[in-house]
Amino acid sequence: MADTRLTDTHLTDAQRELLARSEKLAAGVFAPIASAGTPGEINRPLLAALAEHGLLGRVFTTDSAGTHRPTVPAVDLCLLREGLARHCTEAETALALQGLGGYPILQAGRPEVIAEWIPRIASGAAAAGFALTEPGAGSDAGALALAARKVAGGYRLTGEKSFISNAPAADVYSVFARTSEERGSRGLTAFAVPGASEGLDGEPLRLVSPHPIGGLRFTDVFVPDSHVLGEVGRGWSVAMGTLELFRPSVGAFAVGMGQAALDAAVDYASDRQAFGRPLREFQAVSHQLAEVATRLQAARLLVHNAAAAHDAGLTGIGHLAAMAKLFATETAQFAVDVAIQVHGARALEQGHLLEHLYREVRAPRIYEGASEIQREIIARQLFSRKPTD
Repeated sequence: MADTRLTDTHLTDAQRELLARSEKLAAGVFAPIASAGTPGEINRPLLAALAEHGLLGRVFTTDSAGTHRPTVPAVDLCLLREGLARHCTEAETALALQGLGGYPILQAGRPEVIAEWIPRIASGAAAAGFALTEPGAGSDAGALALAARKVAGGYRLTGEKSFISNAPAADVYSVFARTSEERGSRGLTAFAVPGASEGLDGEPLRLVSPHPIGGLRFTDVFVPDSHVLGEVGRGWSVAMGTLELFRPSVGAFAVGMGQAALDAAVDYASDRQAFGRPLREFQAVSHQLAEVATRLQAARLLVHNAAAAHDAGLTGIGHLAAMAKLFATETAQFAVDVAIQVHGARALEQGHLLEHLYREVRAPRIYEGASEIQREIIARQLFSRKPTD
């Protein structure tokens, strides 16, 4: 396979090593485990392998005393997700879903709740889900309606969630519910809800790409006060603490898929003969691939810049993550589409790498904020300053 990725001169040696190791594990270890799994269901052997080889440990870091801390660098998360996505999208998704589901607990849970769940999530023994979206509320937090009614010793949750990671078979969910009638993001509270809770059930959803995603029904589900994550009424800040960390790395996931598509197209164009010469000698092909390579490198740099800004503790940088996610996910869609056009009809056959990537690449333009939402974030930043006289 040709090495079509441009040199990442801005990365440290350790960061390049992390990226290379993620790619090697994805291709040689995780891909066979992923192929043996059941589409649409949690692949628990894959979770165990991600833990065994230390990748979940890079997300759920520990200090010198062995205590888990929410200290994973966003840049490292991007390198992990790009490397995995280039060779095994299933492993990338499994890692990302564990991180999304577990990080609200790690960031805002009480010590006893963290001790109960985070070691199990980090070891792959427990699958975690991030339960924010509802049937009538996607990007609009003000429309969230899952009700949390205060009772003695805790809360009773009633309502529905949809498009939830690892649902309905996750062992624990980070759930966001409304504890007051106040509109908007205010009045939301985050909870750690065990999957085995009485009154909690659901069903899997069949999507274009068969990820473990489903809907949840809460029927008077009791959650003790100890399982509130953060402060009552401040659940949106808990959600954003996780999303702000993970949003740049959605772009990295997209870059990894786009890179895989470019690799495949370059190899195919080098070998495939048409009209007596290789496809690479036709400018209609080679110039399109040059465009893909340029956009992918630009996307990669946007992603790493947004992640580095997060790691530096800078404020007011939401537009950087929005730019990174927007450009990277749109670029990945373009890369896969071009690669399929270069391959022709054979890329449409079920089981072909590009057929797989075509199904995988569509969702990131929607989840964790659709492209339209990212443009709105960027536009608001542009007009947030008053013009000077």
